[in-house]
Amino acid sequence: MSTMQHKRFDELTLSTELRRAVATMGFEDLTPIQSGAIPLILDGKDIIGQAQTGTGKTLAFGIPMLEQLAPRGRKLEGLVLCPTRELAVQVAEELKRLARYRRDVHIVPVYGGQPIKRQFDSLKRGARIVVGTPGRIMDHMNRGTLIFDELTMVVLDEADRMLDMGFVDDMKTILWAIPEDRQTLLFSATIPRSIRDLAQKFQRDPHLVNVAGEQLTVPQVEQAYCEVKSWMKLDVLCRLIEAYQAASALVFCNTKRRVDKTVRDLQAKGYRAAGLHGGMTQSRRDTAMKRFRTGQTKILVATDVAARGLDVHGIEAVINYDLPKDDQHYIHRIGRTARMGRSGRAFTLVLAEELSRLREIECCANARINRHETPFLKGRNKTHQTKKEKRGHTAFKTKGRSGSMHASLA
Repeated sequence: MSTMQHKRFDELTLSTELRRAVATMGFEDLTPIQSGAIPLILDGKDIIGQAQTGTGKTLAFGIPMLEQLAPRGRKLEGLVLCPTRELAVQVAEELKRLARYRRDVHIVPVYGGQPIKRQFDSLKRGARIVVGTPGRIMDHMNRGTLIFDELTMVVLDEADRMLDMGFVDDMKTILWAIPEDRQTLLFSATIPRSIRDLAQKFQRDPHLVNVAGEQLTVPQVEQAYCEVKSWMKLDVLCRLIEAYQAASALVFCNTKRRVDKTVRDLQAKGYRAAGLHGGMTQSRRDTAMKRFRTGQTKILVATDVAARGLDVHGIEAVINYDLPKDDQHYIHRIGRTARMGRSGRAFTLVLAEELSRLREIECCANARINRHETPFLKGRNKTHQTKKEKRGHTAFKTKGRSGSMHASLA
C-alpha cells in the first residue's frame, strides 16, 4: 500500500503547461488519492486506486497521463474506459481543461447515442487520448477506427460499476487488444473478488492506493433522514429545498416513472426542475445536464443512472426521495455533494416500514444518519397552499426563510 508523499501540486515535478492548467483550475492542495497515486503513476507503476467519487480521481490519473504523452505526437497513447456516457463526457471535459495549454493534445469522448460519423471525424484529427464506454470502444475497434499500437496507458474508471453493468467481456477484449508494455490503472470504489481477478490478469505488480478507509461516505456530508408518509413526500421535499436554499439540489428516485412525476409536480409548484434517467434520449439527457451545470435548472431529479459518474461542482444538497434499494447506491448518491473537500447535506425520506432497511444502509456505509424533524406543518391540508406558501415556492430565488419553516427545522 502506498504512502502519501505530496500535499501540494507545486511539490510535483510537472511541465509548465500542466502547472499553469492546475493553477487556472484553482487547485493548490492534492487530495489523498492524488497524493498517493500521482507519484506512483509518474514512476511507471500500475495501481489500484480505491476511493469514493468526488475525491479527485480524474486528476489523479489525468495529470500523469498528460505528463507522459510524447511531445507533438499524433498517435493514440491514452485510453480511459468509463461505465456511462455521462462519466465519459465529464472525464473528457476535465482532461481537456488540464490540457488547455497543450495544443498538441486532442481528447475525444466516444459513447453510444452520439452519431458515430462525428466520432470518426474527431478520431481522424489525431486523438491522443480517447475516453469512452466499453461498447462504443469495441465498435470503433471492430471498424478499425481505433488503433492501439502506440497506446501506453489505459485507465479503468469506476471498474466495479462497469463489472456490475455486465461489461466484463468487453473490458477483457479491449485489454487483450492493447500492447502488454503499458500501464494499467484501475480505479474503483470497492475491491470485490471480481476486481482482484481483473487486476491479477491484466496488471503488473499493482500498488494499492486505498484512501477509502472504513468510512465509505465523505465526512463533510451531513446525513439525516425524515420519517414520512407516502403522501407527504412532495411537501417535505419542497420544505427541505426552501429551508436550506441550496444553490443546487439533486433528488434521487428509484424509477423512471417516479422521476417524471416528481419533475411534473415540482414544476407545477414553480420550481426550476428537470429529470434525468435512462429512458430519455441522449440529446435530452445532454440538455438536462447542461442546464443543471449552468444553473438554468436548480433541481435535477434522477434515477441511479446519475448516481455514478455525475460530476457537477457545487451540489449542496442530495435528497433521496426514495430509499435506495442497494447499499452502494446510497453511498454513491450522497457522494454527489461535498466534493473536493466542500461541505454538503444529504436527506433521505423514509417510510415507517423502511426504517429497518435504513439501519442496514447506515451499518454498511459506516456512517451516522441522524433523525431530522420532519419539515411539515401539523394540521396543514396536504392539497392546500396559502398564497404566501406559493410565493415561497420560487426555488432558490429568495434568500429569506419563513419563521415557521426555520423553527420546524431547528
